[in-house]
Amino acid sequence: MPLGSRMLLLLFFCCGGSARAPNGDLTVRPTCKPGFSEDDYTALVSQNIMEGQKLLKVKFSGCSESKGIQYETDNLDFKQKGKKNTSADLLQQPSDTLLPWRHQQNSHGLRRQKRDWVIPPINVPENSRGPFPQQLVRIRSDKDSEIHIRYSITGVGADQPPMEVFNIDPVSGRMYVTRPMDREERASYHLRAHAVDMNGNKVENPIDLYIYVIDMNDNRPEFINQVYNGSVDEGSKPGTYVMTVTANDADDVTTANGMVRYRIVTQTPQSPSQNMFTINSETGDIVTVAAGLDREKVQQYTVIVQATDMEGNLNYGLSNTATAIIMVTDVNDNPPEFTASTYSGEVPENRVEVVVANLTVMDRDQPHSPNWNAVYRIISGDPSGHFTIRTDPVTNEGLVTVVREVDYEMNRAFMLTVMVSNQAPLASGIQMSFQSTAGVTISVTDVNEPPYFPTNHKLIRLEEGVPTGTALMTFSAVDPDRFMQQAVRYSKLSDPANWLNINATNGQITTAAILDRESAYIKNNVYEATFLAADNGIPPASGTGTLQIYLIDINDNAPELQPKEAQICEKPNLNVINITAADADIDPNIGPFVFELPSVPSAIRKNWTITRLNGDYAQLSLRIMYLEAGVYDVPVIVTDSGNPPLFNTSVIKVKVCPCDENGDCTTIGAVAAAGLGTGAIIAILICIIILLTMVLLFVVWMKRREKERHTKQLLIDPEDDVRDNILKYDEEGGGEEDQDYDLSQLQQPESMDHVLNKANGVRRVDERPVVAEPQYPIRPVIPHPGDIGDFINEGLRAADNDPTAPPYDSLLVFDYEGSGSTAGSVSSLNSSSSGDQDYDYLNDWGPRFKKLADMYGGGEDD
Repeated sequence: MPLGSRMLLLLFFCCGGSARAPNGDLTVRPTCKPGFSEDDYTALVSQNIMEGQKLLKVKFSGCSESKGIQYETDNLDFKQKGKKNTSADLLQQPSDTLLPWRHQQNSHGLRRQKRDWVIPPINVPENSRGPFPQQLVRIRSDKDSEIHIRYSITGVGADQPPMEVFNIDPVSGRMYVTRPMDREERASYHLRAHAVDMNGNKVENPIDLYIYVIDMNDNRPEFINQVYNGSVDEGSKPGTYVMTVTANDADDVTTANGMVRYRIVTQTPQSPSQNMFTINSETGDIVTVAAGLDREKVQQYTVIVQATDMEGNLNYGLSNTATAIIMVTDVNDNPPEFTASTYSGEVPENRVEVVVANLTVMDRDQPHSPNWNAVYRIISGDPSGHFTIRTDPVTNEGLVTVVREVDYEMNRAFMLTVMVSNQAPLASGIQMSFQSTAGVTISVTDVNEPPYFPTNHKLIRLEEGVPTGTALMTFSAVDPDRFMQQAVRYSKLSDPANWLNINATNGQITTAAILDRESAYIKNNVYEATFLAADNGIPPASGTGTLQIYLIDINDNAPELQPKEAQICEKPNLNVINITAADADIDPNIGPFVFELPSVPSAIRKNWTITRLNGDYAQLSLRIMYLEAGVYDVPVIVTDSGNPPLFNTSVIKVKVCPCDENGDCTTIGAVAAAGLGTGAIIAILICIIILLTMVLLFVVWMKRREKERHTKQLLIDPEDDVRDNILKYDEEGGGEEDQDYDLSQLQQPESMDHVLNKANGVRRVDERPVVAEPQYPIRPVIPHPGDIGDFINEGLRAADNDPTAPPYDSLLVFDYEGSGSTAGSVSSLNSSSSGDQDYDYLNDWGPRFKKLADMYGGGEDD
């Protein structure tokens, strides 16, 4: 042990007796407090101390003159020698036996049991190298001299996981530790010691044993992160907080083993000072210690931080390191500055959204941050707001852009004063630079501008009907190019009714036709025409102007009677004709209208009368009691209220007809009103009856013919009808090569044995026969009556009786003709004009061949 090291010894005492009252209770003496003279005893131990050498002297006051006080220590390296008095010297005599169950005998010879001892904790250093098992303490009862006692321990570390860390000799009571301890795994153990006899009966009450693992400095401090990131504003004052690093030590933090201290090992770069930062050794807070942080010079510092336990003792403590990266954040300490004092640009007149100049600036702050982003303003030189300056987000340049048209004839040049600043305000104490303002000269170039009509959509008022050639006005245009000597010429661009002309030189407009307000080209009394004015510049430019002519109405349209046709009963009643008038003019050249009948011919006023209802309507009715049915043309004179008034004689066709009790014309009456007499009506009715009779007879005849044709079809089967017919087979192939037919069926087989050996049956083209072909009767060379019919019937009967027939229709081969034919080649048949062929035998073949017999044999009709 090094010289000067301190050793704390825990001493235990046990009183062998105490004063007791006559009734057996302990006597309490409030004036005396038993205990050691000092709470702690400290001894300086030399490294070369010899065994048995006295270290210190302790004193205990028991508040009694009783003897028998004993002193004990929990450290086996130190022993004590108890005295019979109140003081003791620590000696090397071994005494590691605990007597927690001590019994004393009183003055009368009776033994009484004292209170159980409170056993002090047992300290075991961690990471001990053994040898194991290593004895910790011996526990015994003073009854072991009388009976055999068995000792045991229970609790975590004994009979509970982790198992068998501690064990005890059941006979001697010696307790051992069986393996090295690790305080970081478990710092303490709580066991209970038991004493029983050989029969398992409890001899003593269980006592508590507390075992503490003494910490050793076997763990390095560990940083929570290997790399810490922090930031600090540039230009920060000394003492500005930056960040905190933290390291944890698994050792006991209440001892020096777990007390961590921090320090900065290195700083990179060492600019402007090698000690720009410092760290609080206990908390790990990193703060600035020097001024001069400038992001534009150093953007990042790398600081190596060391954490050491043993309160930072580099000789005995364990250390670890971590990296702290400190970013110097930007502040707006550099105002933007123009790279030039003046800029220039050029813009054509009448153009917008054109960039005329690029303003470049320099800013040393962090790019693409509010401290770097430029904001431009026009201070002077543009009172009308023709220009604006937009910032390019990538290059930070200022784009001088035209937002309002400039006129060369008004301003040939602009002298702008512009200023640049940042989105973020400047840092405290930073002033704007004189280079933050600049001048911009913008020249305006002249271009050929189109002529324009000063009063576009020019409106004039004019009466309709003015004569052709009347001068209306001079619709002239202005050429804005005052500094160009150019001529303007005029032409029509739109004149829907072709009513106007314009002088190509001076723009005078005259009428080319009579303007009619009632024309279809007029909308809301306004006629609209568009004219073109073009200069002779290079390139030529043109402008348009619209002339609107409001036509004032004159009474130039006579009223028209409505309706043009009507009907009325032949006898006067409530059935009258309501009439009115329509006038194309407008007020005051329309109603009220005057309706009257002409005096000539006199029959008009004799038969008819007009009753005025109001200014726009009147009633036409019969004056006489009866008027023969028919159609009458009734002239009516209608006069408007214009100045001068116009009148018109309109004819209304009135149909006079007989009416029923409801006042409606009857059907006969309507016909009669159309102008037909009674004889004509009777003739028409007779014609209708004759026509219906003819239609009925024709229908009867058609039904009878249909019945006869149906009877004839029953005698002649349509399939046996040999008349020429057009058959539709729905499919036209390309010939036999396109059809999937078995052509071998049309060829003569080389051998007929397999055919002749088959049973009788019908041969099918969809199924190869497995039996002999059925033997059908061979037709004779000379035909006989009924031969073909019998042949077909026999083949049909054989097919119906075929058991192999499929349930659908299939092609049947009824006969095989062999290798030769008694008939000659069909191609050798020629029509003969001289010889007559006898076809009379066809009559003997039955009714199905009667048609052929009639066609070729002549038959009975000849």
